[in-house]
Amino acid sequence: MRNRSNSGVRLDYYQRLLNKTILKYQNPVTGLLPASEENSHAWVRDNVYAVLSVWALALAYRKTADLDEDRAKAYELEQSVVKLMRGLLRCMMSQVEKLERFKHTQHVNDSLHAKYCSKTGKTVVGDQAWGHLQIDATSLYILSLAQMTASGLQIIFTLDEVSFVQNLIFYIETAYRTPDYGIWERGDKTNHGLPELNSSSIGMAKAALEAINELDLFGARGGPLSVVHVLPDEAQQCQAILLSMLPRESNSKEIDAALLTVISFPAFAVDDGEKVEETRDSIVTKLEGKYGFCRFLRDGYKTAREDPNRLHYEPWELQVFERIECQWPMFFALFVLDGLFNGREEQVKKYSEKLDSVMIKTDEGIHLLPELYAVHKEMVEQEYKTPNSQKREAIGRLPHRWGQSLYIISKLVQEGFLSPGELDPLNRRLVSEPKPDIVVQVVILAEDEFIQSKLWEHGIKVQTMEEVRPLQVFPASVLTQIYSLLGRNKKMGLTGRPKNEIGLLATSKLYTYRDQILAFIPQTADEHQFYLPKDTLLKLDMFANDVGFLSSYWGSLGRPLLIFPVSTNLNYLDVGHNPPGALIGTIKKLQSGYIAGTRVHLGNLADFVTTSCITKLSFLRDPSHSEEVKHFVGDIFNRIPDTRPRLLSSSRIKTRPRSHSKSSVHGIVRRSRSIQVDPAQAKERVPSPPSLQESLKKFERGITVDREQSGGVPIPTTSAHGRSHDVEFPIQRPHSPNLHLKGSLHPLHYSHQSPCSSSSPQLFHFFHQGTKQESIINVDELVEQLNNTEVLHEQADIIHYLYLHKGPDWEITIDGKKCYIKELLVELYEKAGHWKHWGLVRHTAGLLKKRVEELALAATDLLVRQKQLSVGLPPDRERVIMRPLPPDELAKIIFDACGEDLSTASLTQELLIYLAMFIRTEPKLFNEMLRLRVGLIIQVMASELARTLKCTGDEASEHLMNLSPFEMKTLLHHILSGKEFVISTGYIHTCVPGPAGDLRGVGVSRWTTDSETDEHTNVEDECRLSVSTKKVGEEATEFARLSRKPHAKRKIPICHRARL
Repeated sequence: MRNRSNSGVRLDYYQRLLNKTILKYQNPVTGLLPASEENSHAWVRDNVYAVLSVWALALAYRKTADLDEDRAKAYELEQSVVKLMRGLLRCMMSQVEKLERFKHTQHVNDSLHAKYCSKTGKTVVGDQAWGHLQIDATSLYILSLAQMTASGLQIIFTLDEVSFVQNLIFYIETAYRTPDYGIWERGDKTNHGLPELNSSSIGMAKAALEAINELDLFGARGGPLSVVHVLPDEAQQCQAILLSMLPRESNSKEIDAALLTVISFPAFAVDDGEKVEETRDSIVTKLEGKYGFCRFLRDGYKTAREDPNRLHYEPWELQVFERIECQWPMFFALFVLDGLFNGREEQVKKYSEKLDSVMIKTDEGIHLLPELYAVHKEMVEQEYKTPNSQKREAIGRLPHRWGQSLYIISKLVQEGFLSPGELDPLNRRLVSEPKPDIVVQVVILAEDEFIQSKLWEHGIKVQTMEEVRPLQVFPASVLTQIYSLLGRNKKMGLTGRPKNEIGLLATSKLYTYRDQILAFIPQTADEHQFYLPKDTLLKLDMFANDVGFLSSYWGSLGRPLLIFPVSTNLNYLDVGHNPPGALIGTIKKLQSGYIAGTRVHLGNLADFVTTSCITKLSFLRDPSHSEEVKHFVGDIFNRIPDTRPRLLSSSRIKTRPRSHSKSSVHGIVRRSRSIQVDPAQAKERVPSPPSLQESLKKFERGITVDREQSGGVPIPTTSAHGRSHDVEFPIQRPHSPNLHLKGSLHPLHYSHQSPCSSSSPQLFHFFHQGTKQESIINVDELVEQLNNTEVLHEQADIIHYLYLHKGPDWEITIDGKKCYIKELLVELYEKAGHWKHWGLVRHTAGLLKKRVEELALAATDLLVRQKQLSVGLPPDRERVIMRPLPPDELAKIIFDACGEDLSTASLTQELLIYLAMFIRTEPKLFNEMLRLRVGLIIQVMASELARTLKCTGDEASEHLMNLSPFEMKTLLHHILSGKEFVISTGYIHTCVPGPAGDLRGVGVSRWTTDSETDEHTNVEDECRLSVSTKKVGEEATEFARLSRKPHAKRKIPICHRARL
């Protein structure tokens, strides 16, 4: 007999309760729990929730055990938990091929199955016969695995299993942009099989990512290879989307009781206390009943008015289910646990009483929790008139093991056998605790000694890339390649992490590999990924945003470290080779210790080693791919700067005379653009044009987009394995680059002519004559003209034509050296970016199929805020996007929608980034917009420029394309805001260096005349656009520049006032 209190007796009671309701159904071979005695299907989610009570009781026995019998019972229960969790692991590992495909496609047919046979562990239904894509179920498994491992259980036995779990992380890390069927397996509310972006899935994924990060799956006996790694940006992106959606569950579900599992036990995924309270209150207000909580409003599942002969509902039919939704008593148990974790005694008492009132007691004295309570069909009309007035009957499974498990856990905690912290060894419940202020460490690195000396002239002392050694500094793309080895397992056919972009939180750490310390430049500062960082003002603006972002979202140990490189391209030198004033001003602010309200510490890289967060790249020690790692790491650390011979930007002066004849493909780049401006609207001279919303409505009245024609939803699925062409970031710039195209790229090595365009005022004359003239183009003559010209726009026209008609792999000879068209195109992109020819930058970026890093996240930010999104110019090529998509698939849709107009494809990506920025910071700008038609916005912007500047539509589209990224962002914001602003234009003479460094002005020429080129004096008339926004009590002025070819020399500014 026991010689202690009745605690052991109570635990024995709960053990009997577990055995009779849960454990007696566990399969002895697979360890899985069937849905019922008649149904052998084992759901992943239901099994995990059911085994949580077994784990909790084992913890209770372990805690209070003072007899060998109690210790034996604790061990027996623990082994039952291990048996079930390993059974689920075995089932998922049998589908490793689907897991590998899903990492790249995020397609519903490639998802892991949601249920398996409890007898064999095999699949029970086909890929398309069930809504298998349920990210919350996989995330719940990972979260529970992490908590159980942290409590002392060893569930993972081998390194192969560790690799599989690591790949499960890659499976769920894109939850923020992966629509799934959700916790109720139905997708949208009408149950038509359409997956949605669900807050409950995103929240559970975020919790799982944070919980398992840096966890050793072998427990105290493990080593470096058994540690799981999670990039912090994946969890942060889930958090950002989750907070923007709450308290809403999805597009079709305004609220869902399942969100309680996200804001409270077991996920604790939301760190915003106000959002937690708002979501909890919304659940109670809208879903609570006498017998439980409705899952969501107008839920027809097992109601008296549901048609049992079909699974789906018609949209009009949903109203029939209002007020008679079935009520699920298991949510009472969840609210009891929520009260226990948050110390709310009144809440615990209230829902404990409600929970006891709906329990069904058997003849043996066992309390069972039914699945749900429904209104009898004869009482439906009375329930319509007076909600919660009629008696309901218990239907469904008895007991409902998911709910029964939560009931047992709540009783164990309520009776004091367990404390809340023992159910949460990883301290997930403390996620909303206030965090200390973050100090962002900033390091400015100069690309070379010349830039270092120029900054020193302004009292700014910085180090070069070479001076920080032995520390190694690399671009973020190198970290992407390193992490592609994470989780790689040849035996299982796992290729590791997809080469997705690395976020800011990951690059703000230091990394160690053997005896080396590695630091990484943020993705937003890498000019070779996308062209946005090539703009000085936008790059500085993004840098200030990055500092604020780190201050708000940093959660790792140590301080964040932000590296800002000052490169030649950024250092857009004036005639005296001085850094831009905006850069100097930003660094001065950093020296003061604050920027944009955020505390910063500016210093050298070596000074921050002891205070920064350091992560060990332990997975590189995996012996299974040691040779691969050896060669890979060796290539990174020992690579030599790119010194291949090039001809596009030769620094030596050619003796060959330049031909003054026009190229036969002159203007082909401009003619590839398809932005159309209504001539009538362009000629309007009204003092107060309509707002953007009115302009969009005006366009929409004349344009009807057929949903089937425009793509609609679902978007046709394509392979997403392709990668955009990336240019390797040079760690060390060659001292004397010998490039293919003529015209200097480096500002200290000027040639005779500037990289300016042809002087002809006739911009359009070639393809208007049809294809006949195209057929007589002599390719050899084009190649000869490419050899002779140094005019950037002529080079672009010729390369564009050869790229389209000969292909990127066509071999060409420039100055006796062979190269491929795609190599010339890359050099053209770099050269145009250096000289800030933004129209050509956007065009060549489109030809190279470059994709902006945060494209998928930007589209998701817009879609989750109840905005429909379309890309492409209306009416014929518009494509509607109504659900988040993988980045490669989304980029393909944009390029397909824009057709041959590759400049607009690049501009579309750019505008999506800006729209996402604005909707995150200023959501009021979008209050009157239900659909964001990016193509239509581009047309409206061009139309406003045409009317305001009194120019043709073609000239307006040219002005628009030549805006710098920062100018484009500024103009878009002014148009969206609908505030009054002034646009004034004036012509300013600028020039570039002539021969032998003859400097005859300030700035860089974009357009020249033939006579000016002959004289090597490159004078241009530049059109400057000044935007003045009137605010209450003040006037803020923003400047943007337009490159415009003048038809006449004019010095008198022309002003137009417009209200958009």
